[in-house]
Amino acid sequence: MIREYFTTITKRGQVTIPAEVRRLLGAKPRDKFAFRIEHGAVRLIPVEYSLETVFGSVTPNKRPEDFAERARSAKEEKVEQTLRELRQA
Repeated sequence: MIREYFTTITKRGQVTIPAEVRRLLGAKPRDKFAFRIEHGAVRLIPVEYSLETVFGSVTPNKRPEDFAERARSAKEEKVEQTLRELRQA
């Protein structure tokens, strides 16, 4: 049996998910969902893991990264690689 439910998109792009749809999805307040587009159709998929749900599961590096130094080092490595390739040509 096919059932349709209608809802309206608010000015802020929000919609209310009908109660029966929430029950079928097992959706509770603050649950996360993904909109998956497949072959022109949109599916609403419950998300078990997201950046928010795994936040804090990895211990951050204790020392701050020196991104300027890392960029300089990467550029130097690229120059050395290019020089090696030119010497082989």
